Amino acid sequence: MDTPQKRPAAFLTFTLHAHLPYVVNHGTWPHGLEWLHEAAAETYLPLLRMVRNLERDGIALHANLTLSPILLEQLAHPVFRAEFPKYLERKIIAANEDEAYFNQNGEPHLAETARFWHGFFQQALDDFHALGGDITGGFRAAAQAGLLDIITCAATHGYFPLLGTDESIRAQVQTGVATHERHIGKYPRGIWLPECAYRPAGMWSYPVTPHGGNQSWGPFDRKGVEEFLEDARLDFFFVDTHLVEESVMFTPYELRAGGAVGVAASVAVETRAPHRSLYHPYSVDGRQADHRPVTVFPRDPRTGLQVWSGDAGYPGDGNYLDFHKKRFPGGHRYWQVTHSKIDMAFKTPYYPEKAAALTRSHAEHYVSLVVDSLKGGFKDATPSILTSPFDAELFGHWWFEGTVWLEHVARAMARPEIPVALIGCAAYLDRYPPERSVSLPEGSWGKNGTNEVWLNPDTRWTWESLYPAEIALREAASSGHWKGNPQGERILKQMCRELLLLESSDWQFLITTEAARDYADARFKGHLGSFQAIERMWQLRRSGGTLSSEDETRLKEIESQDSVFADIDPSLWVAR
Repeated sequence: MDTPQKRPAAFLTFTLHAHLPYVVNHGTWPHGLEWLHEAAAETYLPLLRMVRNLERDGIALHANLTLSPILLEQLAHPVFRAEFPKYLERKIIAANEDEAYFNQNGEPHLAETARFWHGFFQQALDDFHALGGDITGGFRAAAQAGLLDIITCAATHGYFPLLGTDESIRAQVQTGVATHERHIGKYPRGIWLPECAYRPAGMWSYPVTPHGGNQSWGPFDRKGVEEFLEDARLDFFFVDTHLVEESVMFTPYELRAGGAVGVAASVAVETRAPHRSLYHPYSVDGRQADHRPVTVFPRDPRTGLQVWSGDAGYPGDGNYLDFHKKRFPGGHRYWQVTHSKIDMAFKTPYYPEKAAALTRSHAEHYVSLVVDSLKGGFKDATPSILTSPFDAELFGHWWFEGTVWLEHVARAMARPEIPVALIGCAAYLDRYPPERSVSLPEGSWGKNGTNEVWLNPDTRWTWESLYPAEIALREAASSGHWKGNPQGERILKQMCRELLLLESSDWQFLITTEAARDYADARFKGHLGSFQAIERMWQLRRSGGTLSSEDETRLKEIESQDSVFADIDPSLWVAR
């Protein structure tokens, strides 16, 4: 136990949520595998490099890092491991070609920036080879060294409040835990709920009419999220501010999209005393009184604004690299933000060294903001903890300098005069179990804190098709006819994989935001078609029929294309 002399006055915990939908074998550019290549080169490898830099100086970030199970499957996939170095080599060649072009046209500064990109992608290639092509192994080693606390997520990032059966949520959670343990080698203590979306227990009806039906289903009594987490022996999760403290100020996705924060709201973030403290975790009140309760950590809005906002936050500084403007061919970026509202044609040249230097002052400002936010509780018997959750890809990919900024924050926090220390949520709970409890309403960190990003007129059709698929799989698994039947088990396992991929919240998000609407539309329909084809094979096999040669070929094609979760367990979908 900490002594009064050594105990920090309070704590800061970062949570970085790394996730991408399944893109392997489903396109390359502009949508598909290129997303994974970009995230690996710009976020995952720099993050590993950063924590090792800190380790050499005796500093640990102690962040909670979510590696979503479907991301782990992709990073370990032989297709990614073969294609990623080719991607990096293409980026290096493009930088060389850009340098020659800029030199020929008398633009020495842009030529210098091209050399910067050459070095950046060469470093990524060197790091990848040093890891033996095993990025997941790099994270596993960092966790074993105590540098990061890696936690899990739902298997394919299914959106819990809208999934149609309890069995689907159970399978998302427990498949996620099993996949995490297989890749990371350690049982996770915590979980990132997809989209920070929580639902309580209670009566519920399907919000749409199922495809082919003429009336809505339900109502039925469904479990609360905390019940699934308790059953999976998970200790903690995260929610957005408004689920613990009323009066929503803003949500992260609105900020990243450039949404304005109103004057009254921004003043509230700076000055309003919280109705219920955001700087302590809570036990979640649920129906399983005889079980060990699960703990929730709420997101701090005041410090989050500085990192999420492209207008009012650090990433919007004019000296940082502009995300959108690229030079083709090659796709390298040579321009700075300049101003968030300026036309692309007027973006000014980027200076990497100047931008990197700026991260230090922004880190100092962030640390001072954290200390100021927590100082009111410095003398409390139980130290406060400020929770800062972010998409991991925000650092390095969306905000190119973000990983460097994060390193400077860790170095600043390590100074002895700083009264706040970095900590992981599991370590905090081991020392200071929650002293308060809370009943949470339904909500997310999406627009307006509701389900509307994932269920709206543009996405309604996806749920009309998804709900019948969930019920069909539950019925197939519950029948038991697949047990002791190798071919039946093989078919049912692929049905499970296709349903998990169909349930990914990314498809509705990409449709609603129009970030990659056509791609998401095609992906959902593709997995639905695969599920329905396999379901037909299941019904044929169950009725005593045999698969045709065409069925065998189709099944092999689907298995090859969607080769994830090799140890998937259909019994997770059995009705209970």
